[in-house]
Amino acid sequence: MAATHKILLIQTAFIGDVILATALIEKLHQTLPDAQIDFMLRKGNEGLLQGHPYLGTVWIWDKKKGKYRSLWQLLKRIRRESYDQVINLQRFASTGWFTAFSGAKATTGFDKNPFSFLFTHRIRHQIGEGTHEVERNLSLVRQQTDTTFTRPRLYPSAQEYETVRMYQKSPYICVAPTSVWFTKQFPADQWVRLLNQIPSNYTVYLLGSPQDWEACEALLFQAGAADGPDSRRIVNLAGKLTLLASAALMQGALLNYVNDSAPMHLCSALNAPTCAIYCSTVPAFGFGPLADFSRVVEIDYKLYCRPCGLHGYRACPEKHFKCAYDIPTSHLIKVLNDAEVYQQSTTQSRP
Repeated sequence: MAATHKILLIQTAFIGDVILATALIEKLHQTLPDAQIDFMLRKGNEGLLQGHPYLGTVWIWDKKKGKYRSLWQLLKRIRRESYDQVINLQRFASTGWFTAFSGAKATTGFDKNPFSFLFTHRIRHQIGEGTHEVERNLSLVRQQTDTTFTRPRLYPSAQEYETVRMYQKSPYICVAPTSVWFTKQFPADQWVRLLNQIPSNYTVYLLGSPQDWEACEALLFQAGAADGPDSRRIVNLAGKLTLLASAALMQGALLNYVNDSAPMHLCSALNAPTCAIYCSTVPAFGFGPLADFSRVVEIDYKLYCRPCGLHGYRACPEKHFKCAYDIPTSHLIKVLNDAEVYQQSTTQSRP
C-alpha cells in the first residue's frame, strides 16, 4: 500500500487570515482526497478548525510561551512527522525559517518571505491588481491542482447550530461593530445611526469577542436599547458565542453588517449575506467579501489620503477620519433593502 501524502499548511497570523487559508484545504482535498492535510496556526485560533472534516492534526504555536523557544520545540515535533510538503502562506521570517528547516521533501511559499531562497518552490506575491487574497493563496498549489477559484469554508458543528437556534425564531440582522484596527472600524456614532434606522421588525444581534462586550454594550445605551421597548430588539451577544457559533448565526441572518475584518471572512466561509463597510482600507487590496450576496459600502468620492495603509492604524493619521464619517447611513439601509429583495427572489426560485 502506498504511503499517504502528508501536507502541512502554515498560517499563524490573525483569525481572518486563517479563514481565508481554508480555501487551500478545500482545493487540496478536491485534488488529493487521500492526502493527510495538517494545519499550523497560532494559539487562540484553533477553534476555527475544530471538527474540520478534511484536517488531521492542528498544530498550535503558543507564542506566549516564548515566541522562538516554542517555535523551536514545535519544529522538532514537525520534523519527526516527515512531511512530503510544507506550504507557507505567510511572508514572515519566523515561519519562513520554520518552513525551510521543516525537513519536508518540498517547501512552497511566497517570494517575499525572507527565507524563500531556501524553499523548493517560490511563488510571486503581489498586492493589488484586483487579485483576491484567496487567489494569491491558491497560487501556492496551482501546479498540483487547477486554476478554478475555491472559496474558504468553515464547518460549525451540529451543537453550534443548536446553540444559536434560540436566536433564530424571527428575522434578524447581525452587526459586528469592532475591529483590531481603529481606522478599519466604523465609528460608534455611525453604528448608532444605522441601528436606529433598522426596521423594528428585525432583531439585531451585536457580535464580537469577550473583549468587545463593553463596546457593544455602549452601542446599546447610545441607541437607547439598553432598556425600554428596544431592549429585546437589539441584543449584545459579544463574548457569548464561539467563533463557529457566531458564523452559524450569521449564516441564517438576512444581512450581516461587518467591517473589513474577521467577521467579514466568517461570512465568506459560510456564504452569509454581507454588507462590508470599508473605511481606511479598500477592496482592491484583495480581502473583500465572497458570499453570493455581498455589497461593499464606502465613501462615494476620492479622498486624497485613502487608503492610508494595508492594515489600518490605531488613529486617523489626518485626524479627520472622513473615510468613515462621510459614509451615509442611507447607503447601508439600501443594502438591507437589496438583501430583502434577494432573499425573496431566492425563496421563490426554490422548488
